Amino acid sequence: MASPSDQAPTALLTGAEGFTGRYVRASLERAGYRVKAWSHAGDGGGEAVNLLDRQATLAAALNARPDVVIHLAAISFVAHGDADEIYRVNVVGTRNLLEGLAATERKPRRVLLASSANVYGNAEGTVDEQVAPAPQNDYAVSKLAMELMANLWRPQLPITVTRPFNYTGVGQSEKFLIPKIVSHFKRKADRIELGNLDVSRDFYDVRGVAEIYTGLIEAPAADDVFNVCSGQEYSLREVIALMESISGHRMDVVVNPAFVRANEVKRLRGDAGRLARTIGPLPQIALRDTLEWMYRNEA
Repeated sequence: MASPSDQAPTALLTGAEGFTGRYVRASLERAGYRVKAWSHAGDGGGEAVNLLDRQATLAAALNARPDVVIHLAAISFVAHGDADEIYRVNVVGTRNLLEGLAATERKPRRVLLASSANVYGNAEGTVDEQVAPAPQNDYAVSKLAMELMANLWRPQLPITVTRPFNYTGVGQSEKFLIPKIVSHFKRKADRIELGNLDVSRDFYDVRGVAEIYTGLIEAPAADDVFNVCSGQEYSLREVIALMESISGHRMDVVVNPAFVRANEVKRLRGDAGRLARTIGPLPQIALRDTLEWMYRNEA
């Protein structure tokens, strides 16, 4: 007799060892999925699958036979520096995965591909999915190219594309802005160097993102592109003020001209209306709660 775990639907999760993958895996397991985790090196108890190895990826996909797929594996740092690797991993790696999934006898009922709101480029104000993409760096171009390539597979696979705005949480690298700020406050630093303090951005919580991804793979009609965001914007000055309140510590904030980008967008926030209409009310997590969680480091 099959055990309950054998009867549970299978979710294939790529990039399972990454910052986002850890939270998505937990969300999927709470929703009753049996997670097959892929990672580049087999970290975190997952299966080692190199998406750039086409034959190995095809074989692994045929063996996985997933009910749903969430594809997070990617080069996700804008300033990665190796354009060749960015394009190969983000475009060719995704193509190999889709080819493998399309070759399975029983196709998954949902394939979610994580793109990025970076594809909108220097769009300003409130951005919905009707805003024309205008990527401004190799990372953003690679993500838009991934989206366009994935369209070739839509006749064979039910594809959902997400465009997450900035999100953060415990475990994110200090290469990213919010973890850098939180880290400075945790160690009671005397000063921090930042760029333009008056820019405002849409910041969300990785736990909310994970719940949204789980919601999308369960939605009956999600063959579309979705912004993933809080719909709220905060300036860096406001982030600093929140951290001062949480930590009881103040530091000198120095604007380093090297961190100030030319033609920087002053205000940016996402419109998640399409997403909410598809999966229902979105997780509401205040930025202060996210920052306090990171400061206390309560995973």
